[in-house]
Amino acid sequence: MFQSAIHCSAGYEHILHPTTMNTRVVKAEYAVRGRLVLEAEALAKELSKPDCNFPFEEIIFCNIGNPQAVGQQPLTFYRQVISLCLNPDLLKDENLPHTNKLFPADAIQRAQLALEATAGGFGAYSHSMGVEYFREQVANYIVERDGEGECDPSRIFLTNGASEGISKILQMLIRSPKDGILIPIPQYPLYSATLTLFGATAIPYYLDESKDWSFDIDNLQNAIQQARENGIEPRGMVVINPGNPTGQVLSNENIADVLKVCHDERVVVLADEVYQPNIYNPDRPFHSFKKVLNSLPNIWDTELVSFHSTSKGFLGECGFRGGYMEIVNMHPESQEQLYKLLSINLCSNLPGQLMTSLMVNPPKEGDESYPLYAKERDAIMSSLARRSAKVTNALNNMEGISCNTSEGAMYVFPTITLPARAVAEAAKQDLVPDTYYCLELLKNTGICVVPGSGFGQKDGTFHFRGTFLPQEDKINNAMDIMAQFHTKFMQRFTD
Repeated sequence: MFQSAIHCSAGYEHILHPTTMNTRVVKAEYAVRGRLVLEAEALAKELSKPDCNFPFEEIIFCNIGNPQAVGQQPLTFYRQVISLCLNPDLLKDENLPHTNKLFPADAIQRAQLALEATAGGFGAYSHSMGVEYFREQVANYIVERDGEGECDPSRIFLTNGASEGISKILQMLIRSPKDGILIPIPQYPLYSATLTLFGATAIPYYLDESKDWSFDIDNLQNAIQQARENGIEPRGMVVINPGNPTGQVLSNENIADVLKVCHDERVVVLADEVYQPNIYNPDRPFHSFKKVLNSLPNIWDTELVSFHSTSKGFLGECGFRGGYMEIVNMHPESQEQLYKLLSINLCSNLPGQLMTSLMVNPPKEGDESYPLYAKERDAIMSSLARRSAKVTNALNNMEGISCNTSEGAMYVFPTITLPARAVAEAAKQDLVPDTYYCLELLKNTGICVVPGSGFGQKDGTFHFRGTFLPQEDKINNAMDIMAQFHTKFMQRFTD
C-alpha cells in the first residue's frame, strides 16, 4: 500500500517491523477503511488517467458515514460562526461595519460570545474538559432534548469526536484480557478494533434481524452468563442507537430492558447516540438512555456514559472532530481519573468544541439565521429519508437480498443469499463470500460498500453495509447500476 524511500544498508533489520511491533496493532482491523476502500481509492487514481478502461466513470463511495465527502453541503450558520472565530479581526470595531454587511447579527453575536469564553481565542488550549461555556450549552441541550431532569456541566467532557471519548472510557474499564465488553453483532468496528488494541475480550450479543434488529434480552443474558463461565468478567456494554450498521431505532421498552440487565449484572452502559437526529420514522422516535434511566427509579444508580458527535446527524461536520460525553453515576474519584486521562492530551481541539456547541444550540425561531438554517436542515433530512427508502426498496427487489427498513442513522445492512458456486469461488480466492461479492461489485460498477464480515454477523449469513449518503441523483443511478450487476452476478453463479 505505502511506498517510501528506504536508505538502509543491505540486510538491515528494522527495529519497527510488523513481526516485532505490538501484535495488538497488527491484529486490529477497521473494515470501513479496509481492503475494499484501498482498492476503491486505487481505482479512483486509475480513473484519472487518460488511457484507463473501466466499465464505470467514477467511484461511488458508500462505505463510510462521511456526508460532505459525497456532496452534502455544510450548513451556512455554523460555518459563518466558525469563520468569525478563526478570523477575529473581522470583529474589531473598525471592521464591524463591513462585517455586519457580510454576516447576520446572530452569527456575529455567537462568535463574540464564543471568543469571550475562551482563554485567548481558538489558538489557545482550553480546560481539559472543554470550554465551560460550551459545556453549559451541551447541558442545556440534554435537558431540552429529554424534556425533563437536569444536567450538570461538570459531568460533560468535550472530545475529539465521539470516538475519543469511547476509547477513554474503554481504557478505564479494561484491566486485563479477563475483562470483557459486550458489543452488538453487527457492530461498528471501532469497538472491536479498540478492544483488540487494549487487549480486552469482546463479548458478542446478537441483534435480532428478523425483528428489525431489536434486542433479544435472553440472548444478552446468555452472553453474559457464558462469558463468566469462560472466566471473562463483563465490565461494559456498548449500545448503538440509532444503529450502525443496522439503522434500527430502539423503543423505550427495549432501552429499559437493557438498563435493567446492566444494573443487575453490574455493567456500565456505553450509549453511542451519535445518530440521534437521524430519525426517518415518526412512529419510532429517539429516546435517550439517560431519559429512560430517569424513568426507572428502582435502578436509578446504573452507571451510564453517553456519546454524541458533530460528524453525524444532519450536520455532517466530520472533519471538525467535535463531540461530547456525559457521565451519569460515575464515582467522583473515577471522574477525577477520567479528567487526568484526558488531561494527558491537554484538551480537544477548539474548533471542534465550538462546532459541538453550535450543534446543540442552533438558531432559534426569531433569530435572523433561523429561516435559512431551517431550510437547509429540512432539505437534508427530507432527502436522507427519501434516499433511505429508495435504497431499501431497491435492495429488496433484488434476488436473494433482504433489507430491513433504516429507521435512523445513515446505513443499510442487507442480508444476501449467495449461490453455492459463488461461495465456492470465494473460497478458491481465499475470500469471505460477502467480501468476494463486494469486490466484484466494486470492480464492475465502481460502487464501494463494506462486507458484513467486517461488522460481525451470524455464522452462515452474509451481509454488506452501505450508506445512502451520496446525493440523490447519484444514489438513484447507483441503485440502478447495482441492480444490473446483481442480476448478472446471480445468473453467472446459478445453475
